[in-house]
Amino acid sequence: MTLRVTMGPMVGDPGLSAGEHLVLKLHQHWKTVLGPVLALALIIAAVLVVLLVVPDLVAVARLGVGAVALVLALVFVAGPLLRWWTTSYELTNRRLRLRAGVLTRRGRDFPLSRISDVSFAQGLLDRLLGCGRLVVESPGEHGQLVLTEIPHVQQVQATLFQLVEDEQARLARDTPEPY
Repeated sequence: MTLRVTMGPMVGDPGLSAGEHLVLKLHQHWKTVLGPVLALALIIAAVLVVLLVVPDLVAVARLGVGAVALVLALVFVAGPLLRWWTTSYELTNRRLRLRAGVLTRRGRDFPLSRISDVSFAQGLLDRLLGCGRLVVESPGEHGQLVLTEIPHVQQVQATLFQLVEDEQARLARDTPEPY
């Protein structure tokens, strides 16, 4: 799997300021959707077992089994999959943007100039699957941001660290010297 890295202005990127461009956009690692996929397999298996063990179910009972299976699939499969699909982490040359929400959207932005440390952590399974936890620290009220299940976490950490350094250098160049 490769990271989507772009270095120019992206057409149709709402909310980007002048001179800002999208560098990286990601979703949580695919292992996040493994639970809902397994839940779907269990729901299908349970429905098949019920229909095979009790083959003489009347039509109303079959509809009831189907309705229960549908509700379970919506709650335990469709909901988590939609949350995964609509949650994204966007890294621009100026900020880290978090976007989430199915029916309503939430967003949180972290200016790169305010980030003081970027680190990552990976357990054994995370190392095997190529994902991990990204920890972004900044001074202030919400001093630490922990993003879990980040794919290619080492590359993302290195990219974010480089962008933080680049942004701090840009701000130092653009700040006028005191008299």
